[in-house]
Amino acid sequence: MNPGEMTIKEVKEFLLTCENLSEEAQALFAADMRSGVQAAFKQWHRRMEKTQQLYQRWLDMSKHEQELWKKGYAYIAGVDEVGRGPLAGPVVTAAVILPQDFYLPGLNDSKKVPAARREEMYEQIMKQAVAVSVALSDAALIDEINIFQATLRAMQIAVQNLSVAPDITLNDAVTIPKVSVEQRPIIGGDGKSISIAAASIIAKVERDRMMKEYDVQYPGYGFASNMGYGTAEHLAALRALGPCQIHRRSFGGVLVP
Repeated sequence: MNPGEMTIKEVKEFLLTCENLSEEAQALFAADMRSGVQAAFKQWHRRMEKTQQLYQRWLDMSKHEQELWKKGYAYIAGVDEVGRGPLAGPVVTAAVILPQDFYLPGLNDSKKVPAARREEMYEQIMKQAVAVSVALSDAALIDEINIFQATLRAMQIAVQNLSVAPDITLNDAVTIPKVSVEQRPIIGGDGKSISIAAASIIAKVERDRMMKEYDVQYPGYGFASNMGYGTAEHLAALRALGPCQIHRRSFGGVLVP
């Protein structure tokens, strides 16, 4: 393959879909002095660098899983929560068991993934995961037993409801009570483990969808945009309307004077 025998349009079309070039081929493109070829080759090179960075990030984030798979742990459940901080709505937890050949470039803590990409990742995880379970604790339970205990209870239910029993769980920072399998808490786990990151994506998308439904049921608070967090708009609505059924009355800021 010689770029010198190709038109600039052909070069652009070729590089747009090309995933691998030998060193010899790269040298030929680099030597072609046509500005259009140089621009297309530089764009291809940047794309390959980005692909390599994502792959390296994936390797770094799958170290816990790789170590455990090598030791014979076939089913590793990542466990995470979303929604501990908001003034309204449930805390949602997810447990996810990924297959050993799973690869999803860019998977990360859900807070660091754009909303549209989270939705795409959600669909891919749901389609390919060995097992997924979601559980929640609502505002009433949060007020009754506090947010931390309510989170742990939802995590416990999520793990117990998995259709495939895990050999071990990787949890974002906590140890879950009343779970009989081995556990490994990882501080900042949603950015250090692909399994926990996958659980973070599932929990975030599920909770966001719930809050958009609550926005229709309880209009005026802006739940579809603030997801129950204490934004200026939300606090102003609380002052004007008072709390609704899904507000956490034990949280400061809900019963605004």
